[in-house]
Amino acid sequence: MTSVLLNARRLYQALKSLFALVGLAVLAAYFALPHLPSTPLAAGLPSLAPVAPAAAATAGVPAALADAALEREQEAVAEYIARRYRIADNAATHFVSIAYRAAEQQRLDALLVLAVMAIESRYNPVAESVMGAKGLMQVIPKYHQEKLFEHGGDHALLEPEVNIQVGAQILREYQRRFGDTETALQMYAGALDEPTSQYANKVFAEKAKLDALRFKVRRSGQSV
Repeated sequence: MTSVLLNARRLYQALKSLFALVGLAVLAAYFALPHLPSTPLAAGLPSLAPVAPAAAATAGVPAALADAALEREQEAVAEYIARRYRIADNAATHFVSIAYRAAEQQRLDALLVLAVMAIESRYNPVAESVMGAKGLMQVIPKYHQEKLFEHGGDHALLEPEVNIQVGAQILREYQRRFGDTETALQMYAGALDEPTSQYANKVFAEKAKLDALRFKVRRSGQSV
């Protein structure tokens, strides 16, 4: 009986040692394995692919093309104005650039603003009329004091930037009031009661020439 118990105890100790060795082997194998990062994919969730750099790089291409086309258009318009009205190239470029910015701010066609300038002053920035109208767009200061206040007063109208901005603002206000460009132009000229819209027709005729130039530039894709 004693020998049986002794053998059983020896068997127990042997099994205990074996299980201990197996446990150590399992732990060693676990720590030896590389651990995956805690990502959605490792957790069994779908992974979101990053945006391809090529797609991000090409996203601005249409805008760049539009900017280049607009630049070609402005260059062609400035060349036309300088040639037709015999003013310096840099002056024409400056006036055109301001007109395009002012028109964008006021939601006008830049060629309409330039056509008004052609009829009003033939692009003479220091033009003054007997009625007191001043500058490129022949703004009469006494009727628009509130617009001139932030620019420093009447004398600022002889600055092309201020004159074109204020003129475009006035024209846009008349468009909104009457809902019609022809009537707005007649109001701008102080000729609202003139039945034949002579002033508006002059502006439209000048704008038609600029429109034809714009169409030609856009169709050809290059300066003319």
